[in-house]
Amino acid sequence: MNYWPACSANLDECMLPLIDFIRTLVKPGEKTARAYFGARGWTASISGNIFGFTAPLESQDMSWNFNPMAGPWLATHVWEYYDYTRDKKFLKEIGYELIKSSARFAVDYLWHKPDGTYTAAPSTSPEHGPVDQGATFVHAVVREILLDAIEAGKVLNVDRKERKEWENVLARLAPYRIGRYGQLMEWSADIDDPNDHHRHVNHLFGLHPGRTISPVTTPEWAKASKVVLRHRGDGATGWSMGWKLNQWARLHDGNHAYTLFGNLLKNGTLDNLWDTHPPFQIDGNFGGTAGITEMLLQSHMGFIQLLPALPDAWKEGSVNGIRAKGNFEVSMKWRNGKLTEAVVLSNAGEQCTLKYAGQTLSFKTVKGASYRILCDDSGKWFKELIN
Repeated sequence: MNYWPACSANLDECMLPLIDFIRTLVKPGEKTARAYFGARGWTASISGNIFGFTAPLESQDMSWNFNPMAGPWLATHVWEYYDYTRDKKFLKEIGYELIKSSARFAVDYLWHKPDGTYTAAPSTSPEHGPVDQGATFVHAVVREILLDAIEAGKVLNVDRKERKEWENVLARLAPYRIGRYGQLMEWSADIDDPNDHHRHVNHLFGLHPGRTISPVTTPEWAKASKVVLRHRGDGATGWSMGWKLNQWARLHDGNHAYTLFGNLLKNGTLDNLWDTHPPFQIDGNFGGTAGITEMLLQSHMGFIQLLPALPDAWKEGSVNGIRAKGNFEVSMKWRNGKLTEAVVLSNAGEQCTLKYAGQTLSFKTVKGASYRILCDDSGKWFKELIN
């Protein structure tokens, strides 16, 4: 969570220390993968540290101590860095091996059931509920790291045979399921309690920070995710409110995201602006920052959504220089709750696709060039080259 706003807030250089840390986990993480799980690749546990500790702790409480997908979750940040910067040299020399090795672990960890599907067993929904054979959180992380590995391999045009294996596993991975309350199920059995206000929403990983649940591409799963968020409520710890702020933004519900932002400030922030658990825990500060960028701009689905979750309270405003995937810097102005102007700086010369208010504008860009998009009072827009 501490690194969620790094790239979107145009501070991608702040991701590099995290990636350096991840690199130090690989060698000990390979030992942990072999010794604990009989798997290829590398992984880490919830207590990974700068001294190379990657194994689970001694506690027998698996609800919090057992999280073999902590390594793959970390590895998704490596692709995130590339996706924002489009630094192909980084991907080739550093990033791809970290991602590929993590994907190998994820594949080996899965159980290939007699019916042909893959499931994670044992698995948990961290800090909550029973040990399961197919917890939704674990499957969501596996989906994400396999998608990352497939896309990275395509960018570098390598490992075609292994990409086919990853694609096969991805296609046969146990799907998201909707339960009797209309909720996205947290476990393989429909045992969710609508009165459970637990702080964790790990099973919505596919909604955020992942990209496999979206109101644009998977509206039914997005609707089921909204049911979960309503059941869990708008309270809990500071970091929990920060995460739910991001998830409401991903659902394009700006007013509810704004409610979480207000709750985070009122009930999860000390007088000196530190996030509180109740003790100081900085996750909520960075999670809240990421949530604000998500309200203003989203680019995780392969296109750039402008003002996807603008709340009614922000009727007029502007933002300068936030980052979209594809290495675009975006500045925007809006009035009466409607976009009036956007300026897109292309740092990589990639194809740019913008979406706003049901409209789509797609155009080729030149590296270093800026493009202004103006909206008239009817909401129609046009583009012009600035330089």
